[in-house]
Amino acid sequence: MQAKTSIDQLQVFIGKNVTLSGWLYHNRPSGKVQFLVLRDGTGLCQCVIEKDTIGEELFEQIKHLGQESSLSVTGLVREESRSPGGVELAVTAVEIHCGTMDYPITPKEHGIDFLLKNRHLHLRSLKPWCIGRIRHTVIDAIRRFFNDNGFTLVDTPIFTTIAGEGEQTLFEVDYFGQPLHLAQTGQLYLESAAMSFGKVYCFGPTFRAEKSKTRRHLTEFWMVEPEVAYIDMEGLLSLAEDFVHSIIQRVLKDNRSELETLEADIAALEAIQKPFYRLTYTEAADILTSDRTREFMAKQLDEFEGEKKTLEQELANIEAADAKGGLKKWQQDKNARRMLEIRGELDELNTKIENNPKHAKLAAEFRWGKDLGGSDETIISLMHDRPVFVTHYPRDAKAFYMKQDRENGNVVENFDLLASAGFGEIIGGSVREDDHERLLARIHEEGYNPEQYQWYLDLRKYGSVPHGGFGLGVERTVAWIAGEKHIRQCIAFPRLMDKVYL
Repeated sequence: MQAKTSIDQLQVFIGKNVTLSGWLYHNRPSGKVQFLVLRDGTGLCQCVIEKDTIGEELFEQIKHLGQESSLSVTGLVREESRSPGGVELAVTAVEIHCGTMDYPITPKEHGIDFLLKNRHLHLRSLKPWCIGRIRHTVIDAIRRFFNDNGFTLVDTPIFTTIAGEGEQTLFEVDYFGQPLHLAQTGQLYLESAAMSFGKVYCFGPTFRAEKSKTRRHLTEFWMVEPEVAYIDMEGLLSLAEDFVHSIIQRVLKDNRSELETLEADIAALEAIQKPFYRLTYTEAADILTSDRTREFMAKQLDEFEGEKKTLEQELANIEAADAKGGLKKWQQDKNARRMLEIRGELDELNTKIENNPKHAKLAAEFRWGKDLGGSDETIISLMHDRPVFVTHYPRDAKAFYMKQDRENGNVVENFDLLASAGFGEIIGGSVREDDHERLLARIHEEGYNPEQYQWYLDLRKYGSVPHGGFGLGVERTVAWIAGEKHIRQCIAFPRLMDKVYL
């Protein structure tokens, strides 16, 4: 009697008969044998189908099944080190549920627009699947960290009447004839909850109408935001450090195979240990305008040019082998997939080569008082092998609620955490201004209506305490850990400024 199971559980069924249900990922016929790769949402399994075992008619049916045909296969689980997961299935029976032909997403090259239009199908491909599994772990690790450390989950509104991060990035909606906005952050509400529970967090979608088309921006993304009463700047940095480190360790433990498939830099992730680097904004500004950065950018450009030549030669070799002919179908498919990868890598390298002088110029011209831009963050994070805290930004460049440094009134007690390897900011946080009069003055300076913030000001009148928190962007964190250059790949159905397909 066979058991119904999933591919990720096959190791416990070695030597036993099981039934797997899934979709055809790949099929390689070889005479009287077919090597079928099945996927079921938990992994991939090679299934060996012999004509003499299942009969000629069914064997021919399976041979002509297209990618993503749905089927159930029954057979004996046996060890095979060359197969995904170290096991394979010696098939004795097959049930075809839906035979498919002409599946749109093939090993050939597809453009970004095509894949976004077909995101409902592209999610089945190996890369989005691996990223989705890592995202699941990241989210579970986030909840586990806060739940295990005494935080209370508080669900904050998505419709809001006030701005937390500047009115220019608010999405306005018609709320029964009254103009409201989609929330940029749950932070202001969380501050109220922190005065009740002490340590709180919210976790949900966030909406920002930034007119940006960079690889780091989505108009709808997910963010987790802790807020803690009776905490100072040092306590916030320690909390963020422990939090991020715990996420990395969890993914390394649970998703190593997915990281390997994505060719993520596992060694670099394993090397990330506490403490993280710490720079003040002023120190970061000095680095950007230094000879050290100029030399770093020149060396980086040379490396990009070298990588480009190597990839172009590999592509030429593959194209020559294909033109020569005589390759088996599986070799042609392998070459097609590799050429697709190379062209994608070359596109990225060409973009880097084109942008390198621009970023170098921006860094050289950086002036104290500006907020760090994306290219500035990229340069700083590339120059460090662990995440970098950048603290104490200029007061005028940051949000009204951040606490003014009592020793240097030109800066605030805030921080950004820049992920290593050039991925830039994944966390932004601060100690909050707890003085009623200072906060009211900042609200006036920003031109906001104090009446709309009356409830927020009340928190400074009735039992005000030192408090603070931060927000971590899920998609940026997943992109960093997975080694994915564009965060649109790190959410199932991305919302971009110029692209909403589904």
